[in-house]
Amino acid sequence: MNPEMEYGNDYKFIPTTSLGSGTGIEVLPDLFCYTVQIVNICLVGSPDTEDFVLVDAGMPMSANEIISAVEERFGVNRRPKAIILTHGHFDHVGGVIELVKHWGVPVYAHQMEMPFLTGQKSYPEPDPTVEGGMVAKMSPMFPNEPINLGNHVQALPSDGTVPHMPGFRWIHTPGHAPGHISLFKENNRALIAGDAFVTVKQEYLYKVFTQEQEISGPPRYLTTDWEAAKKSVIKLAALKPEVAITGHGLPMSGELLTTSLEKLVNEFDQIAVPDYGKYLN
Repeated sequence: MNPEMEYGNDYKFIPTTSLGSGTGIEVLPDLFCYTVQIVNICLVGSPDTEDFVLVDAGMPMSANEIISAVEERFGVNRRPKAIILTHGHFDHVGGVIELVKHWGVPVYAHQMEMPFLTGQKSYPEPDPTVEGGMVAKMSPMFPNEPINLGNHVQALPSDGTVPHMPGFRWIHTPGHAPGHISLFKENNRALIAGDAFVTVKQEYLYKVFTQEQEISGPPRYLTTDWEAAKKSVIKLAALKPEVAITGHGLPMSGELLTTSLEKLVNEFDQIAVPDYGKYLN
């Protein structure tokens, strides 16, 4: 492994799973969602093209599974043009170092995520006291130390374009993380939301395991700025997406997505914001 790249000292396998783990869904001909344990990665690009991109990098120690998923969709020894990170939380960068080493591709993230991706700054500690179920209670075991990608990671272009993803633009959607981004394609109104909102109650172990579909705000135990999180959801709802892939839960589309997002905007404080927790103020 490249000596300048390393995970934090708290990097470890997290023993959680869901019924969707190991399965993929072709949401659109050029948009594929694959579930690694309890989190989704996205493959953007048609299977018959060499130009495709990986969005997010799964759970810790999932690199081999991600490589297999890529090769199953695009062919053996195929590699993406880049890895785009919606943010740097442990469940979105879990395999990134091994993937960079294996493929030799660049990583892009928002400028404000750079301290967490270059070994400079830890994320705030997960909040096990937040309102929610067993996953929230388990959250102290989740890694929060920064990883270090060295010069393999660079900031996304300031003009909103996304390298190797023509037609997409990145949108700053903070709240869950300072430099959290979502990705939107105007011509088909496809949204890759990251954890700005999710389609499962991520704090509850039973709902995570069964992947019971239910729109929700960002995972509570790692969200530190609820005012920003609400503004981000309002911003994404205003785009009127036709289909959305979120960081956790099943993809959502059509009328269900429209009405669910409308409900989340109108009732954000009731649906998303916990009644108690250390990051409420």
